[in-house]
Amino acid sequence: MEAFAPIPPEWTEKAVHAHHFSCPRCNSSPLEAKRVWINRRSPVYTEDHRRKWQEFYYCQCDYVWWAWSSDRPPSELGDRPFDDNDYL
Repeated sequence: MEAFAPIPPEWTEKAVHAHHFSCPRCNSSPLEAKRVWINRRSPVYTEDHRRKWQEFYYCQCDYVWWAWSSDRPPSELGDRPFDDNDYL
């Protein structure tokens, strides 16, 4: 995948803004996308001075959508309780 390529892939030109972090057509998650590109060259700054980027997804249903990185739901891995064996 070209997720961090500096130049946007051609397929991103037809992307539609998704207001939920899933494909607007088939409701697939970003994990099921065929291709991904993150526009890290043009961050937007929020009122609290945080950066957010546009994340583009080429869905398995051939629909192209994008959403803000700040709209991504929290990771289920981030809420795990700490286990002493995690670092062994």
